[in-house]
Amino acid sequence: MRNLVIVLGDQLDLKSTVFNKLDKKSDLVWMAELPDESTHVWSHKSRIALFLSAMRHFAADLASKAMPLRYLKLGRHGFHNFAEALQREIKSAQPERLVVVHPGDYRVLAQLRDVADEAGLPLEVRPDTHFLIDLESFGQWADGRKQFRMEHFYRHMRQRTGFLMEKGKPVGGVWNFDKENRRAFGKSGPGTILAPISFPPDALTQEVITAVEQHFPGHPGSLAHFDWPVTGDDAVQALSDFTSHRLPSFGPFQDACWTAEPYLYHSRMSAAMNLKLLSPRAAIEAALKTYESGQAPLASVEGFIRQILGWREFVRGIYWRHMPDYQEANSLDAKQPLPPFYWSGDTDMKCMAETLQQTLDHGYAHHIQRLMITGLYALLLGVQPRQLHEWYLAVYVDAVEWVELPNVLGMSQFADGGLMSSKPYAASGKYIQRMSNYCNHCRFDPAESIGDSACPFTVLYWDFLIRHENRFRNHPRAGMQWRNLDRLSDGKRLSIRRSAEKLKT
Repeated sequence: MRNLVIVLGDQLDLKSTVFNKLDKKSDLVWMAELPDESTHVWSHKSRIALFLSAMRHFAADLASKAMPLRYLKLGRHGFHNFAEALQREIKSAQPERLVVVHPGDYRVLAQLRDVADEAGLPLEVRPDTHFLIDLESFGQWADGRKQFRMEHFYRHMRQRTGFLMEKGKPVGGVWNFDKENRRAFGKSGPGTILAPISFPPDALTQEVITAVEQHFPGHPGSLAHFDWPVTGDDAVQALSDFTSHRLPSFGPFQDACWTAEPYLYHSRMSAAMNLKLLSPRAAIEAALKTYESGQAPLASVEGFIRQILGWREFVRGIYWRHMPDYQEANSLDAKQPLPPFYWSGDTDMKCMAETLQQTLDHGYAHHIQRLMITGLYALLLGVQPRQLHEWYLAVYVDAVEWVELPNVLGMSQFADGGLMSSKPYAASGKYIQRMSNYCNHCRFDPAESIGDSACPFTVLYWDFLIRHENRFRNHPRAGMQWRNLDRLSDGKRLSIRRSAEKLKT
């Protein structure tokens, strides 16, 4: 055999560089379903099912094209982890070389290098052209910068790609429409929103669901609502559905939350993009088309494009530039364990209960639920960042480490000390009250910081300010927020600290 061509579970792209110059007579494509990929973090059943179903559908695609394929199916082999399965394949197939597209996880790349070294084989790591900037070019942008700001990178990417640019200037005269895209629904709520297109499990997905229940019965989450796109064709349909029905209102309400509305105007496209079922360029071009045809306002289209062209590409560059040390970052010296209710949703805080139950039911929460509810609570409580990172990696169907880890450690927890964000995203329960209706159904009052009805978010917010006063009081962007402590009496400070300590036990 010439090449053993390794296709990972988040590289399901027929246009992948791993297939360049593939010789069907002398090369072999190798894919494997391995228990360790679902157990190194305690993965949500829907996350496991999505990866396995997408992999099996992709393998069926390869087989229909007469690709030489060796596919190890869960329960039909005795291997636990990636390294031991690949080592056995190498001994059996005797390839001259291993070929793979650049993995999304540092852990997987390290395993591949170790296996190749042990076998004495060259490992050819090909570029992942799914992304809109390669890692070398990101490095050139980043060189010489002590801090990395997504807004600066986003403008660079707009200029680099030409998206939403006209004669060298941003379409509409401004780079972003953040001020227009922070609306709440008000007391009347969102009204009727057309539900996203659903993809009921076909026979192959039903087979996967059965396998997940059999092999991972104690894992968190439910498969009762599983309806994710698992093929490239599904992803294209889902994109069309989003741009036609929800993108026009996505911009102004992208930060809003509402009870019993898990998706609102969001796209549900991140999982498909992260598995490489859909290219980010296709998503951006579809959004641009709706703007150019007058079907969606510029503010909504720009807000959607910024998430892909800005944040998604930005965090990948940060991840690969700073791993493996980045995963241990903990600049705020946070040491609290992750509260057990993150796995059960069993809490009196309505915003947390709603978001966590939605996560357990669907393996999904939108970015504000992640950043400003589950992430905010962990930040204020002082949860050890790696524990929170592993929870996010486990419970969301779109979670792959290159995108999840920097968002959690850098943006959500300020664990990197300001590498990605200039200040912590700290807020009280009043923010949640403003952006949702969760507080209407909660026994806690977001305006109160002491007493039986005090909102835990508000208690912990003031406690967070007190704990980190010396560090941030004179911060150029956060100082005003910290100087609000001046209006607290010594007695109230002490009461808040005592209440916060109770929340930590």
